[in-house]
Amino acid sequence: MKEPGDTKVDPMEISDEDVVQAMAAIPGYIDITTSDFKEIYRTAYALALKRMMTSIQAKDIMTRPVQVVQAETSLMETAGLLAEKNISGVPVVDGDHKVIGVVSEKDFIKNMGAGMTGSFMGIIRECLKNKGCVAAPVRAKFTRDIMSHPAVTAREDISISEISALFAARGINRLPIVDGENRLVGIVTRSDLVQSYCLLE
Repeated sequence: MKEPGDTKVDPMEISDEDVVQAMAAIPGYIDITTSDFKEIYRTAYALALKRMMTSIQAKDIMTRPVQVVQAETSLMETAGLLAEKNISGVPVVDGDHKVIGVVSEKDFIKNMGAGMTGSFMGIIRECLKNKGCVAAPVRAKFTRDIMSHPAVTAREDISISEISALFAARGINRLPIVDGENRLVGIVTRSDLVQSYCLLE
């Protein structure tokens, strides 16, 4: 987040005429130039935006209940859940509902011959090269065999500003939200984060 002094955030361009008319509409004499007013406005807006970014927390935007799988869930079942629910990943939990990993489309793709790039075109290349189904190597495996672990998690009081920074720094698309004992209580996805910005408008 940029500091107020160097922000370029500007929800609406204000003309000098707008400022003069606004100042004229306020009773009494205001000793301020139009450029000073616009600078104050931009700074105040940036500060308000920063306050909102830190005041909206995971608990305000997270999705719950959360679709989950366990480490012993077969990849066939996990893939079926992702397809049925039209989601790209889920937390992996143990018997106490504690988060032990995350499994996503990227994990499937990387383990089907696409390599670390995890691209869909990598899968296509392998299909064409091998003239066969590249899913064969993972067909009999379990979620534990391909899940990403340990999972990146956070508590309910993490702000959307911190979540955004975490997504960028760790290259993740979803953040399981846990309680003090690492039990899953919700999840924040990129979609949840994007929708949260509507609260700032």
